[in-house]
Amino acid sequence: MSNRPFNHARLRLCQNLVTAIFSASLLIPNLEIQPVQAQAAEFCQLSPAAAQTKENLRLLSLKGNQQARKSYQELIKKHAQALKQCRSRTWPNNQAIWLRLYPCDIKPGAIDKIMDRMVNRGYNQIYLEVFYDGRVLLPASANPTVWPSVVRTKGAEKFDLLANAIQKGRQRGLNVYGWLYTTNFGYNYALRRDRESAIARNGKGQTSLYVSDNRSQVFIDPYNEQAKRDYYRMVQEIVRRRPDGLLFDYVRYPRQAGGDSLATTVADLWLYTEATQVALFRRAENNKGLEMIRRFLSKGYITAADISDVDRLYPQEGEPMWQGRIIPPQEKSLLAPTARQPILQMDLWLLAVAHSMQGIIDFVSLATHPAKQAKIPSGVVFFPEGNQTVGQGYDSRLQPWDRFPSSLQWHPMSYASCGNVSCIVQQVQRVLSTAKQGTEVIPALAGNWGASVSNRPSLEAQMRALRPLGNKIKGVSHFAYSWQYPQDDSDRKACRNQ
Repeated sequence: MSNRPFNHARLRLCQNLVTAIFSASLLIPNLEIQPVQAQAAEFCQLSPAAAQTKENLRLLSLKGNQQARKSYQELIKKHAQALKQCRSRTWPNNQAIWLRLYPCDIKPGAIDKIMDRMVNRGYNQIYLEVFYDGRVLLPASANPTVWPSVVRTKGAEKFDLLANAIQKGRQRGLNVYGWLYTTNFGYNYALRRDRESAIARNGKGQTSLYVSDNRSQVFIDPYNEQAKRDYYRMVQEIVRRRPDGLLFDYVRYPRQAGGDSLATTVADLWLYTEATQVALFRRAENNKGLEMIRRFLSKGYITAADISDVDRLYPQEGEPMWQGRIIPPQEKSLLAPTARQPILQMDLWLLAVAHSMQGIIDFVSLATHPAKQAKIPSGVVFFPEGNQTVGQGYDSRLQPWDRFPSSLQWHPMSYASCGNVSCIVQQVQRVLSTAKQGTEVIPALAGNWGASVSNRPSLEAQMRALRPLGNKIKGVSHFAYSWQYPQDDSDRKACRNQ
């Protein structure tokens, strides 16, 4: 927001005057409300007076005032045009907000209020959550997926909240993206007895349901064919509503706490479902390789005795081989099992990690295919540190974002918290240094306008810190609407004051 001192008494007087004018139906269709120039120039935000004028018209429209309705629609168009012009000449050209809708938002005027607020704040894109916590934003009467609809209100079975939000957003010059959880299918999925084999499982006998601190998070085996069919069908239904793009979040394995936050043994990996193991065994290129993979997976290690046993079982074969394994010339001369053991064990560990990560990459390819067919852009949402290594261990999320295709938008969640902007900028710079030329990088920032939140500087401060990178970054997003309007989010969730 603007740093200019604000006269609240004058604002209240202005608001009262505007309310009185419109309540008397003395509506002026050609009324021009000029935004605060400094504010509009930097962030494309409308002045409080302009925002209040529009809100008054919206409220009168809901009461059936036809002249107010006409003036409201005209003002929406003017603000949409002004937003388009401002964003075309202001960095970033695209500024997005992350938004979750609730069943109460089917009420008349609810979506209008939210979309108006976002235009007022200078946003020209909405990242609308369409699949989260095991629920999908499809009408109950037209939901062929295995997940329940977000809106299950009696009498509202046909209300398409997603299509409605897209239409309301576009009226205001907003691009509306669909934002989806990806390998996190939600608790509802885990309740299905016919989907038990699709839930990810590690070598400790745990499913993903029991290692997350949030029971709404249930991660699936990305190699499971049933899970892939279920997800693909859901994405197809979202694409049918023709959003302006799709964003895939939770493109990873579960985040674990404490010592489990680092995967250091094969038992820490989510390799212990049938589909994942079948796919892993197929990576073997000879019998020795297959047997070594089996033994490593079952015990978590191999011994010199294992190597001797496998040599005796398949004397006609050379070294154990699998996809990606290359044996340096100096290693070929090592014949003793004791000398070969540490090399083979490390290679098997790297294979297990690579196989886990490849499952995520393949699932992204599958998930984005319907949008690609419809010529709708897609993006992947990730943590910049989600692919880090520590020694021979890996971040438990195993999020291989550096291997995501450059044809997708990259949305790094730059949520670092260090009391200033330096660590946030460092996260963004790390992603930019890794991305191939031509990759569209759109950082996601967490925070609020005009105030620090959770030890993070204000959005203004974060945006200004990223501005020097403007030649590489054309878009930025802010998490989230619920942070900027916490009371409204809470009220809408509980259907209060509607």
